[in-house]
Amino acid sequence: MTAAPRAARGGANWRVRLTSGVAFRFESLLVLAILVVAMAALSPYFLSISNFLNILLATATIGVLAIGATFVISSAGIDLSVGSVLGFSGVVGCLMMSNLDLPWPLGVVACIGAGAAAGLVNGFLITRGQIPPFIVTLGMLGVARGAGLVLTNGLPIYGLPAPIVYLGQGRPLGVPTPVIILVLTAAIAHLVLMHTRFGLYTQVIGDSETAARAMGVRVERQKVYLYTLSGALAGLAGLLFAARVNAGDPTAGLNYELTAVTAAIIGGTNLFGGRGSVVGTIIGALIMGVLQNGLNLLAVPSFYQQMAIGAVLVLAVWLDRVNRSEGRRR
Repeated sequence: MTAAPRAARGGANWRVRLTSGVAFRFESLLVLAILVVAMAALSPYFLSISNFLNILLATATIGVLAIGATFVISSAGIDLSVGSVLGFSGVVGCLMMSNLDLPWPLGVVACIGAGAAAGLVNGFLITRGQIPPFIVTLGMLGVARGAGLVLTNGLPIYGLPAPIVYLGQGRPLGVPTPVIILVLTAAIAHLVLMHTRFGLYTQVIGDSETAARAMGVRVERQKVYLYTLSGALAGLAGLLFAARVNAGDPTAGLNYELTAVTAAIIGGTNLFGGRGSVVGTIIGALIMGVLQNGLNLLAVPSFYQQMAIGAVLVLAVWLDRVNRSEGRRR
């Protein structure tokens, strides 16, 4: 098959894949509903308003990370560094505001910029260095975590400005500020992924790079943009985390990359590229938030929780494979 027909096929398949992603979201909603009912039955504290707000707060940070993962995975890539970049970015922003006494808006820019810079390095190494994304981002996971520890000597940074603390702890109209930021971020990301050329190119690259090149897509440049975006969102997540705990913690975000990837895949993003859903990712993040919160309420040890998250990831990938196989048979 020539490149041109494949390009046409890639463009036509985009709408088919979008429909498939919508169907998977309904399955995810069903899973979320079953999980909520189960946790409510197992714990009398689960349905309390304070616990519900705790779930939303935890979901906000993971949700922002998972949105970045959605874009990268849709292009058939992977970013395993987002948890460490979250911690590193939070440390950089807090150092700027607490130790250097810079105005808090500059601290926000530094936080998101540090994440974007890490993502930019990932993108260049993947495209220019021709190194697999798994290796590059795994390396960045170690570099970012180590850099955060070096900058702080392994100790948290306290004393954040009041406007930053409000970003993590404020509740305008009773709604936590991080949740509002997540909703706004998700709305913009959904529009970009589903209704712009950038989003279309991202998913076509994941379906077939050859087809994308035949369509005139600058694949390498697009990938650099995608990893930079993922890093910037990790920086935003780092800002929200630091604001919520009122400290820049170099150990923040430990194992968050696994949870973010799991949330994206549960929500219908194809691990092998070509399909993504921001709405589904938010549902997936809520599933992970409810699962972790419920296990905490049931006093399940943290190492068992990590086992549960890993099992959910494997199950989500398996269900996605089954879903795609049935789609081909139709």
